[in-house]
Amino acid sequence: MFSLSALAGDEWDWKLPGYVPAPQIPPDNAMSAAKVELGRRLFYDTRLSANGTVACSSCHQQARAFADAAALSVGSTGERTYRNAPGLANSAWHATYNWANPSIVSLERQMEVPLFGDDPVEMGINDRNRDGILQRLESEPIYLPLFAKAFPDQEKPLSMASVIKAISAFERSLVSANSPYDQYLQGQHRLNEAQRRGMDLFFGERAECHHCHGSFNFNDQVVHARSRIVDMQFHNTGLYDLDGHGTYPYPNRGLYELTGMAKDMGAFRAPGLRNVALTAPYFHDGSAATLREVLQFYSQGGRNLDSGPHKGDGRLNPYKSGLIARIDLSEQDIDDLIEFLETLTDESFVRDPRHADPWKKDLGMKVAP
Repeated sequence: MFSLSALAGDEWDWKLPGYVPAPQIPPDNAMSAAKVELGRRLFYDTRLSANGTVACSSCHQQARAFADAAALSVGSTGERTYRNAPGLANSAWHATYNWANPSIVSLERQMEVPLFGDDPVEMGINDRNRDGILQRLESEPIYLPLFAKAFPDQEKPLSMASVIKAISAFERSLVSANSPYDQYLQGQHRLNEAQRRGMDLFFGERAECHHCHGSFNFNDQVVHARSRIVDMQFHNTGLYDLDGHGTYPYPNRGLYELTGMAKDMGAFRAPGLRNVALTAPYFHDGSAATLREVLQFYSQGGRNLDSGPHKGDGRLNPYKSGLIARIDLSEQDIDDLIEFLETLTDESFVRDPRHADPWKKDLGMKVAP
């Protein structure tokens, strides 16, 4: 039986290692055990989609560090997303969300995209069906008391605004900081020779991975509770050049889709690499199937496609970042880098029952006070 009494206390304990600062929490959406539990149930609930066929978890699966095995995810109406679903580990520390949108700077704002977006349709909520979806949630016995406990100061706790805040709180709780690499940093684990060679390459000036993936979150867009200046970097890595003038395939042209400025063509956010061995396929469009393929791409300083609709030599893209240059990694180098990247896999994170689907266990059960 699910018990609300187990969700006591208002203080959220992040349980972070010393090198990971506390995240920045919106003042209007404080963390609490009740809110996180509510968000977890909503995250896994297909009743939140217009036709009841998909949930947030459909495209963000715990076993894959909350990423999707498909290059492009399928929404509730069968439409595919334009971009690959990123993993959600440590998303509490992201400065921006989605692949290339500097205006989306909170999980709450990001949640509006899959819920309400219509190009493509993901969850499919709109003004015509919103009330009916809320009525579905209200009919579930667990929800009314859980919304009331999560939002005790609201006259009507069950609302779409509360749904968004609760799911955002759950996503903030998805902390991954117990990988073998984390244990190594804390003196609790030893890396083998290949992993150490890979680490030296990763953080060294030859492979230069650390320039875009050097933070505790292994990305270069980080915000936390003590942040004063927030850097929002986006990079063209030379994936495409359709016409010799730097063009990327529509509608995946990065920041250019928002700004219309040529210099922003192909510029995307560098994703965090925690649990990266679990989150294939890779890149914003899921066009690389394996980590080896990704590392070979960076070894060559971009990608040359000699056939197909995206034919072109991205290595020569005029808007490619100066950080992306040919480095000619050997097969041994690539093997070693993969060995290191696999130390970022946090098995406790992908198996943590606090992040798992609660409906498999107790859907429809009574709620204890």
